[in-house]
Amino acid sequence: MSIVAENINLTVDGETYLRNVSFELPNEDFFIIVGRTKAGKTTLLRLLAGLEEIDSGSLTLDGDDLTKMPPWERKVGMVYQQFINYPHLNNFENIAFPLRRAGLPEDKIAEAVNKVAAVLGVEEFLEKLPSELSGGQQQRIALARALVKDSKLLILDEPLVNLDYKLREQLREEFKNIFNDQRERLVIYSTTEPAEAMELNGTVIVMHEGEIIQIGAAEEVYNRPANTRVAEVFNDPPMNLVRGVVEGNRIHLNQDVIMALPAHLQNLAAGRYTFGIRAADINLKPDAYAAEVQLGEINGSETILHIKLGDISLVTEQEGVHQYDLGASASVDFDLNQLYVFDNNGDLLFSPATNSSFEKAMQDQEKDN
Repeated sequence: MSIVAENINLTVDGETYLRNVSFELPNEDFFIIVGRTKAGKTTLLRLLAGLEEIDSGSLTLDGDDLTKMPPWERKVGMVYQQFINYPHLNNFENIAFPLRRAGLPEDKIAEAVNKVAAVLGVEEFLEKLPSELSGGQQQRIALARALVKDSKLLILDEPLVNLDYKLREQLREEFKNIFNDQRERLVIYSTTEPAEAMELNGTVIVMHEGEIIQIGAAEEVYNRPANTRVAEVFNDPPMNLVRGVVEGNRIHLNQDVIMALPAHLQNLAAGRYTFGIRAADINLKPDAYAAEVQLGEINGSETILHIKLGDISLVTEQEGVHQYDLGASASVDFDLNQLYVFDNNGDLLFSPATNSSFEKAMQDQEKDN
């Protein structure tokens, strides 16, 4: 099964939800849609499930017009942000529900339910009611009901967003193993968190304001964002983007922040560009560029500082806990080997020569886990 979309548009009450969306999703693959709120993620998933209709464009399944196929013929399983189970049925019957509707014999139902329950580790809960389970266990039951169907497309719309931190981490690891090991169906997962997309290790689809702005492997999207929009969306905190001028072998961000061109930018011609650098690549360092702290946030084992260097606003991410009062002075330096350059249209021109940023991000993710 292959789903192909070409120039899909959807507008509701004058508001554009999808704009010129095109992609090809082959069977037995794992895709992760990443985007902020109102990026169009849920709208696209509902469209694939048959719950929305497009205004223009085409959507085909193995060459057949998918828009003419009703939802019940699409063999779609869907898991929502809010786990949905039938409260009056025990968990066995919750999982078995679509199989009973399909008229399967009792022995086949029992075999299928027990098999998927074993995969998700919920065998011991089958005779209990959903209300007797934790949030994470209830979400496993909802996922089991979607998996037990003979579905060709499995859709997960931010399935972990309403769970606490530890449950999210636990289920995320389980999902990664399930969806990368069992390539029996096309799986599409949506999230607002770039770190989640990197950890799940599928093909990333980055969306912004109803458009698909990049598709690729997580490492490729992280290391080579196609444009400034991807650089902002696929980083948390968003990549710092600053306008500047190259003169000779120097980069001028303002009259006080002037730096030498790093080795990977030696071929950059004189002119005006947008420079990008991640928060983790701006370091606290004595006797460097003078900055003023605008806001300090302690996030677990890291500190996020919002700073100003003259008229430039930046965000820096530091390991450890650092206490800074508002308006306090700080001194920061840049890891110029991790500097990105975008042209005046916002498209990527130069990226760092090494992949250290991605490797560090994955190490930080593992450390947090």
